Amino acid sequence: MSDPDIIAFCNQKGGVGKTTCALNIAVGLTLLKKKVLVIDFDPQAHLTYSLGLDAHNLEGTIYSVMNGTAPLAGAVMEIKGMKVLPANLNLGRLETELSAVPKKEMILKNRLADTSDVQYIIIDCPPSSGLLTVNALVACHEVFIPLQMEFLALKGMSRLLTLIEDVKKKLNKDGPVYRIIPTRYDARKRLNNAIMDKVRERFGDRVFKNVIRENIAVAEAPSFGQSIFEYAPRSHGAEDYLALCREIIRRR
Repeated sequence: MSDPDIIAFCNQKGGVGKTTCALNIAVGLTLLKKKVLVIDFDPQAHLTYSLGLDAHNLEGTIYSVMNGTAPLAGAVMEIKGMKVLPANLNLGRLETELSAVPKKEMILKNRLADTSDVQYIIIDCPPSSGLLTVNALVACHEVFIPLQMEFLALKGMSRLLTLIEDVKKKLNKDGPVYRIIPTRYDARKRLNNAIMDKVRERFGDRVFKNVIRENIAVAEAPSFGQSIFEYAPRSHGAEDYLALCREIIRRR
């Protein structure tokens, strides 16, 4: 099997559906017969909770992998047909604990170097520009940016794009390439359409053709520990995420 595609899901603005996107794309790729490892790299552990896990009662996590107390293979769990590396609340201490470690920005890349039994590695990043996000940007080949079709969401993207460029110049000369996932799109709203036109005009083919429409089931599913494909398999949300996963596979 060839080296996996490593994809970081980033947005420094919270509440944009980043974790929901990461989870549903991971599950969607799994449904399309791809082998997936999904990593919760956010100290809030929202992806872990969205999978029905209790972040307070986990031992093998991405925190123990990053600090070297557990091997990656020993911390990975099998859930919903995919491999999962969950987070616990200790992850919030990691930046302080690693502050004096040489090449601390490269730790995640090094930990993932021997992962060859999956085709996609999905990393759900925290909504910040700290050490965890930098580690993910160094390790990944692509950055997927979930972007709500709202003016303030578009305005806030500039800091993330600057961070991506800084990482490319200093730490990861081969990447990453960023792509934009339009989310919470409502074709009936004039502002949504105006922002969509502006995003496509500015970023061109970096914007996925398939968009995630506004759908209440997408927002509800994580509270039941489910992806959209389990919670509402016939919804627009499930349809949109599966179409997006097919586009991701075609682009690869």
